[in-house]
Amino acid sequence: MDSLDQIYTSLKISPEVLAFGGQVEAKLSERFAEIDRIAEYNQMKVIGAMQKNRLSDIHFAASTGYGYNDLGRETLEAVYADTFHAEAALVRPQLTCGTHALTVALAANLRPGDELLSPVGKPYDTLEGVIGIRPSRGSLAEYGVAYRQVDLLPDGTFDYEKIKEAINEKTKMVTIQRSKGYQTRPTFSVKQIGELIAFVKGIRPDLIVMVDNCYGEFVETIEPTDVGADLCVGSLIKNPGGGLAPIGGYIVGRKDLIEECAYRLTAPGLGMEVGATLGLNQSFFQGFFLAPTVTAGALKGAVFAANCYETLGFGVVPNGSESRHDIIQSVVLGSPEGVIAFCEGIQAAAPVDSFVTPEPWAMPGYHSDVIMAAGAFVQGSSIELSADAPIEPPYAVYFQGGLTWYHAKLGILMSLQKLFEKNLIRL
Repeated sequence: MDSLDQIYTSLKISPEVLAFGGQVEAKLSERFAEIDRIAEYNQMKVIGAMQKNRLSDIHFAASTGYGYNDLGRETLEAVYADTFHAEAALVRPQLTCGTHALTVALAANLRPGDELLSPVGKPYDTLEGVIGIRPSRGSLAEYGVAYRQVDLLPDGTFDYEKIKEAINEKTKMVTIQRSKGYQTRPTFSVKQIGELIAFVKGIRPDLIVMVDNCYGEFVETIEPTDVGADLCVGSLIKNPGGGLAPIGGYIVGRKDLIEECAYRLTAPGLGMEVGATLGLNQSFFQGFFLAPTVTAGALKGAVFAANCYETLGFGVVPNGSESRHDIIQSVVLGSPEGVIAFCEGIQAAAPVDSFVTPEPWAMPGYHSDVIMAAGAFVQGSSIELSADAPIEPPYAVYFQGGLTWYHAKLGILMSLQKLFEKNLIRL
């Protein structure tokens, strides 16, 4: 039987890269133990919600057509609501992605003349068109919803003084993006989000606060709904789908607001009563069951990446030692060549399409060429090993995912290998 080193060699990882990775990994046992502790807590939380709602194999049955009386769908939404300590949930394959889920939550709860406020600066690129920051057909701006934002302070913290000034009689909803998107700012902890929610509600208790929770689920033991968020939104092809959900999104929160979302997703008068699940319930349940441990694997990969690249002198956010609040790791490589080599390494480590070479292209919804590496079982699934980056200064790449720690480790080793081969790093 081949040794582990021989297996890595057969996968084209050189002895130099393997030795470097081993030195970094050897120092991470305490960090990994803490990640496992959080995963265990969240695993018990999910199991408790499933047991409370008496999950049975009858809930895996398919529904078609209108999807009336889909017991599995109703139970899945109850499990999500209980796990997030929320009043209600909307968990549907008809929510095609995270951007769609966010759009539904925004459009359902804003009306012409209302104003949306982002107190955390510019949102993720794909939401620029949704809001109307970038003119787009069907945007909130076209329907008379105004938007304003308050940028973060230079140190990445909230500008409370300007936030207070920005809130006015037209402000209806506050949107908080937990993760960094294509920025090098820190991701916000749930505690920080709770402090911001308490501040804005101290000014206007009637404000609706929505949190974009993408990439953050199960990274901590609490979620934004535990600290006052009225709505919490995410994608099932990220953390909560556990790598098994082939499509879908979720919205959890206040019951009245979730009902508004359901009417927007389907039609006025229909709401949550329709929406066939087409045999996907088992994947949704099983993916959610696995999500805490899958997220833990991705987190270990992110910590490993941060420590590898920090050791080599690259800027990383978060750094190698600070606490984690999402699965995304930013690495500032400083050149287009570095970004492309990194992504080539992630693609080469994939179980699917490892032979493909990723290239930058004008991807819809983004303002610059973007390179994406993702040889995934589910197209675009960013809980699976993936990396993407806009080809623009400071030439930062955003790495995330890995259904297992071992695959995430291989991905980072392969990214180092590609940079090493092109003389972009020295080990």
